[in-house]
Amino acid sequence: MAPAVQGLKSFVWQKLKSAIFDDFTKEEEWKVMLLDDYTTKLLSLCCKMTDLLAEGVTVVENVYKTREPVPHMKAIYLITPTRKSVDGLIDDFINKSCSRYKAAYVYFTDFCPDSLFNKIKASCAKSIKKCKEINISFFPYESQVFTLNIPDAFYRCYSPTLERTKDKDAVLQVMAEQIVTLCATLDENPGVRYKRYKTEGSGGKEKEAILEEDDDLWVKMRHKHIADVIEELPKLLKDASSKTKAAEGKLSISALSQLMKKMPLYRKEISKQVVHLNIAEDCMSKFKSNIERLCKTEQDLALGTDAEGEKVKDSMRVLLPVLLNKSHDSYDKIRAILLYIFSTNGTTQENLDKLIQNVHIESDSDMIRNWKYLDVPVISSFVAQQHKYVRRDRSKEETFQLSRWTPVIKDVMEDAIENKLDSKDWPYCSRCPPTWNGSGAVSARQKPRASHREERRSSARLIVFVIGGVMYSEMRSAYEVSEAYKSCEVVIGSTHILTPRKLLEEVKSLSKPKDMVCLKDE
Repeated sequence: MAPAVQGLKSFVWQKLKSAIFDDFTKEEEWKVMLLDDYTTKLLSLCCKMTDLLAEGVTVVENVYKTREPVPHMKAIYLITPTRKSVDGLIDDFINKSCSRYKAAYVYFTDFCPDSLFNKIKASCAKSIKKCKEINISFFPYESQVFTLNIPDAFYRCYSPTLERTKDKDAVLQVMAEQIVTLCATLDENPGVRYKRYKTEGSGGKEKEAILEEDDDLWVKMRHKHIADVIEELPKLLKDASSKTKAAEGKLSISALSQLMKKMPLYRKEISKQVVHLNIAEDCMSKFKSNIERLCKTEQDLALGTDAEGEKVKDSMRVLLPVLLNKSHDSYDKIRAILLYIFSTNGTTQENLDKLIQNVHIESDSDMIRNWKYLDVPVISSFVAQQHKYVRRDRSKEETFQLSRWTPVIKDVMEDAIENKLDSKDWPYCSRCPPTWNGSGAVSARQKPRASHREERRSSARLIVFVIGGVMYSEMRSAYEVSEAYKSCEVVIGSTHILTPRKLLEEVKSLSKPKDMVCLKDE
């Protein structure tokens, strides 16, 4: 099956099935499954309880918690190779006279250190019938997006407080090992290129909507522009309602029987569409209040041109209305100030101090000042002229006025597929296989036959990894480029998922001592 259709979640589930459940194909007895926190999240992302039931798993338990013994059943342990998880396993069999389960089948997500392996051998080796390392150390976040679940990576890689420690090297090593498990899962042996980064020192009851990969409408809409969502959802709702009304017009016994069978499906479909319509309308209500003007300012500062393509001559004049607007919070104003600084390639110390004082953001000023640790020219007089990435000309592309900015990572993806990345800026760590030389790229206007397209998709894949977090707009770019270049599927991943507010908070943390930093997972 083609990668674009199957997706990362399906790849992970298929690997788990072949690595674990294929060991039990000849057995027709129910089994208990033990998970730790990491593997619980992993399984929840790629399968449902019905999938586990189909594989003969009747109960799923947490390996950390005290459980009732089921001595007549075999236990499958899918756990991380950590001391806490291993201790949970050992506790179940330490007392040979009354073990909790009939036998243990142990599957580690990663390499198990010798110290832990020897501890298992010494404690309960006779109870373990199988022990494997299946090497899945990443989360399939979406069909073309993965994360490594390292929320403190931004701090550990970019904070100057850790420059003289081995912390950065350690986390980079962990990332590399995790990315290897991604490549193994996708059965890829890729060429590797990198950028080495240099630094200078409403009235009804509230309902919970679960947005997941099985929700076709969510998958279809999640990366679309809000304007497209607002326009398309009512049409889908109207179409579903018309199907119901058409069915109700048939009065024969057989027609009524068919209607009764289909009504739950119609009801479920309409209910799901109403949920998404409510979410979209809620987003629009927040947008209409005061965000529209803020978005225009951000777009003008980021691009250096207005919606008509005219060059912004006075960036401060564009910035001031946002700073004077009392309805914008400090995060909005800080983002606008940063865009102003970026657009002018840095500002003076005096001007920066005035901006911080006048907007009353002294307590959050490190959200601005700490960009210097990312080699961004905050104070122009102290920073040498930086080499800027040459952007693609997208002036002829159709976009919404308030969504004119395109993430730089999209340019990188397209350049990589077309084999246009500068080898000086993007040196090779290992060369690409002979089948990948950029010649596989086809025009975005070309419309190959469906079978040919799927064949091409299965032959090329670009995996992009960003250290320190990935934004939703960058995730969207992976889907857009995959759609435009039929010859290549783009998979993007990072240490964790970022939002604009979370990014500012992580930048602020860079100057703090390690023991004062508390970063939570997404």
